[in-house]
Amino acid sequence: MQNAKILLGISGGIAAYRACDLARDFIKQGAQVRVVMTKNACKFITPYTLQILTNNTVHTDLFEEETPREVFHIEIAKWADIALIAPATANIIGKIAAGIADDLLTTIVMALPQNTPVAFAPAMNVEMWNNPIVQKNINFLKSLKKYHFIEPTEGLLACGDVGKGKIADNDVIISEMRKLLF
Repeated sequence: MQNAKILLGISGGIAAYRACDLARDFIKQGAQVRVVMTKNACKFITPYTLQILTNNTVHTDLFEEETPREVFHIEIAKWADIALIAPATANIIGKIAAGIADDLLTTIVMALPQNTPVAFAPAMNVEMWNNPIVQKNINFLKSLKKYHFIEPTEGLLACGDVGKGKIADNDVIISEMRKLLF
């Protein structure tokens, strides 16, 4: 991960808290991490937490411009070696599969160069995971070869249900990211 430029996208699910440890783990391994959060992600964890952990400004708004001469979503898309969306909700997967770019994170994903891989670490209820529409979206994205999925695991979910839908362990996510980078 040494010197890798990782764009960490956080969407709105209870597993958003796991992004904090992921960001720290990436940095410990020598990566640079920049974070973009959806508005719903901000309901679970604060941008300030990730700002402190990454020592970088965390972005949440498509229309907040850091530098007037740059279009931020284009600048960060060009900057990233890889993008990871963790947790990836059914909503964010569906929006990206449909080509919807209506917030900062989805707009950046649409602006990424063709050779920049995007990894998803899904986390959701087992019934959402098993929903045929979600599976169709996942299979469609996989077929494009640019988008990669780090399978969720089975276990007790935050809602109390048991089944597949827990975000993968950090060591699994990091291992898969390494494969995509090198």
